[in-house]
Amino acid sequence: MVQTLTRRIGWPLLLATLLTACGSDIVNPVTGQAERSVMSEQMELTEGAKSHQQVLQEYGVVSDARLQAYVNSLGQRLAKQSHRDQLTWHFTVLDSPEVNAFALPGGYVYVTRGIMAHLQDEAELAGVIGHEIGHVTARHGAQRATRQQDAGLGVLAASVLGAVLESQGVSGAGRLASDLSQTVASGYIASYSRDQELQADSLGAEYLARTAYDPRHMVNVINSLKNLERFAADQARAAGRSAPTSGSWLSSHPSNDQRLQQISQQATRFKGNFADDGRSRYLQAIAGMAYGESADQGLTRGQNFYHTDLGIAITAPAGWQIHNESSQLALINAARDAALMIQVAPPKAGSTHEDIIRNLLKPSQGRSERLSINGLQATRFVGSRASNQGQQAIDATLVTGPGGTVFVMLPAGKNAAALQQARAGLAQAQGSFRAMAAQDRAAARPWTLRTTAYPAGGFAQLAQRSPLPQAEAQLRLINGYYGGGEPRVGQSVKVVEQAQAYAK
Repeated sequence: MVQTLTRRIGWPLLLATLLTACGSDIVNPVTGQAERSVMSEQMELTEGAKSHQQVLQEYGVVSDARLQAYVNSLGQRLAKQSHRDQLTWHFTVLDSPEVNAFALPGGYVYVTRGIMAHLQDEAELAGVIGHEIGHVTARHGAQRATRQQDAGLGVLAASVLGAVLESQGVSGAGRLASDLSQTVASGYIASYSRDQELQADSLGAEYLARTAYDPRHMVNVINSLKNLERFAADQARAAGRSAPTSGSWLSSHPSNDQRLQQISQQATRFKGNFADDGRSRYLQAIAGMAYGESADQGLTRGQNFYHTDLGIAITAPAGWQIHNESSQLALINAARDAALMIQVAPPKAGSTHEDIIRNLLKPSQGRSERLSINGLQATRFVGSRASNQGQQAIDATLVTGPGGTVFVMLPAGKNAAALQQARAGLAQAQGSFRAMAAQDRAAARPWTLRTTAYPAGGFAQLAQRSPLPQAEAQLRLINGYYGGGEPRVGQSVKVVEQAQAYAK
């Protein structure tokens, strides 16, 4: 939670431009066949470069130059064996705990440190990168843009909740809206087609074989991430929630069983003397990498959220979930139909609560009430603003935190009934907002990945020294043993350590 940015912000502008184009026939580098496209290769390069800067700004980049060089070197080797080796390729590790990887047109490929924490060796990382290279070489981004033009502007309509929140100055609300409402439009825009994903899998296997990695490591990747979904479902059931349906690299992909079947078949087509899996190199590369949220983005520990740089903490009610985004913090209720959203007011909105209400919320009428929340100066504004749909209600609370930073807290609901039902929880969450105390700073310790020799006492022994909740299960998960089995004693395995508490 640092700046006001919208996830995947490059796509809306890109699509608006492309929807005005007629399209022309372009030969697909992979299939060799002509296809109608609204994107020329030059457009891919131009729009990819623009969106690349926005992705870097939104996610942030892992600051470890050694890790970046390692991933870039591996990516360049794979790209040289691809169907578009003439492109200038870019490979970046994003500072995000999300288990994700994606690509932009023109040769921009991203992996998160979140997905890297769940991979076991260099060959598995190569499989993920090869899959994303396949999306670029087969021009899947251009095909998606062309398909959206054919579908018409209705596909790009925002959800009602997202539109209302955006109109109130809450940037980035559209993603929360899709989390709450799961609109068909947002899912259509976000996902490649089933055939495109399977083709990217096939290309990834081919690029692995060309680079002397055994393509069967693609099977290992899918199995590992399948276990990640199983772990998430197990945790949700234990907490009385429904299993999550999105949030990982596999969430928009075809069924895991289908992918496993196809990749297993594809892998048998490639013969040769494959290189070692690069496990020792990989473990050395990720040693010291942050695990989970990074300190400068804020840390979630149980029902508490801490941001040491901003000096604030907040506690979610029991059963609520904390979603920490680069643009905002969202505390979402168990029913997933209401939330308290918190953002930093941009400097250009003004320095006083009155200025920020006027410039950010833009009300046409309303009233302000002075408050104190745990000793912090606060203002609640209740009113409305004019819009094309008439008067829209506004209910926002502004709080001045340590260092004079102003935070905007906005209750949001899927509808009026959901908002009313969640009122008590929203008030409880808002009332917990506070400047970090000594005990908060002690709890706000970042986690890092390390390697150690597997002990005779197994994962149970390692879990005794781990800060992770459900430590044994999570250690099994990140080491590829959630489904059962054990490493051999003395084998290098990944563990998560807790850093020292911040002094500031």
